[in-house]
Amino acid sequence: MKIGILSRQPRSYSTRRLREAATGRGHRVQVLDTLRFSISLEQERPGLHYRQRRLGTLDAVIPRIGAGITFFGLAVLRQFEMMGVYTANDSMSIARSRDKLRAIQLLSRYDIGIPATEFVRDSADIIPAIRRVGGVPVILKVLEGAQGVGVILAESEKMAEAIIQTLHSARQNILIQNFVRESEGRDLRALVVGDRVVAAMRRMARPGEFRSNVHRGAKVEAVDLPPEYERTALRAAQIMGLRVAGVDMLETSAGPQVLEVNSSPGFEGLEQATGIDVAGAVIEDIERNVLSPEMELRQRLRLPGGYGIAELHVHQMPALEHHTLREIDLAGRNIQLMSITRHDGVLSNPSIDETILPGDRLLCYGELLELRNLIGAEKKRRRKKRPRPGDTQGGESTGSA
Repeated sequence: MKIGILSRQPRSYSTRRLREAATGRGHRVQVLDTLRFSISLEQERPGLHYRQRRLGTLDAVIPRIGAGITFFGLAVLRQFEMMGVYTANDSMSIARSRDKLRAIQLLSRYDIGIPATEFVRDSADIIPAIRRVGGVPVILKVLEGAQGVGVILAESEKMAEAIIQTLHSARQNILIQNFVRESEGRDLRALVVGDRVVAAMRRMARPGEFRSNVHRGAKVEAVDLPPEYERTALRAAQIMGLRVAGVDMLETSAGPQVLEVNSSPGFEGLEQATGIDVAGAVIEDIERNVLSPEMELRQRLRLPGGYGIAELHVHQMPALEHHTLREIDLAGRNIQLMSITRHDGVLSNPSIDETILPGDRLLCYGELLELRNLIGAEKKRRRKKRPRPGDTQGGESTGSA
């Protein structure tokens, strides 16, 4: 395969390891600076130029998009998707996880532990919101922060109010979050790839620091996740729609609480603490999806009268994500849903109020025409957007190995 890694830091540990893992398995790799792309938009010919030359053909892209360039980085990634290139994490899923408010809103809809959180804009609402999350001390989070930047511990109501008002005046949006004292200075990072947790570690902040980010000097140790924590990490990644995710969780007496779902997790601390080849697991997952892709519609059995049994893959049908079966109304299309397969098992005869998640597979019985129509528009759109063969040849091969 030809694999592109979108990264502004080709010498960073994670980018280096991904490249080594891919070349070690016989793939050709390009490390591409995300900001050096030009997006070309023409009728039926979506394309990309890299360093002023039309980009050659790629089979897959691994996005390592920094928080500071999210808008342009996602635009580039969307263009790859329009061109029919497989992406390890898709643009919609990254956008969900990067917006801290949107992410926690999505998680709050499901049976997932999260710290009590408030979001306000009016100064009169600040103190009541602090008290609703359990009172001071509280954690204040800037929505656009990363690696612990923009995370503040406020010890008093007056301090919290002053900080929030100051940040609001600077046009910053702030989350007010319960400070879980029993987990002060430590958390768990679970690395999810596909439908499994490949590695996990505990991060412990250095003395005097409440943030447990590795970039802030935290110590790390390998851990075997209890089943409840593993299920929570997998479910949180699936709710975001991410195939590669770092899920940060607090250890509490009430069970795991998800702090964040990171779409571009670093591997250095995790690989050093566990000795597990995380980068290799990412490449293996790409191989499974590109070299042996799962079909969006797989007919299992052809029945008389135009009826059949088929499997629908939700990750190729984003319009279904985060809607209940009642809202989707498959019955109105003369389709019966028999089961939902997701990371933690199979739901047989699911309730009409069950919510569809990005990684679900739906086993359905119904009219073949209706089953095809469910995904027909999406298939036509992707085929229409694929570039003509002559448009993607002869591109620059910067960083090939």
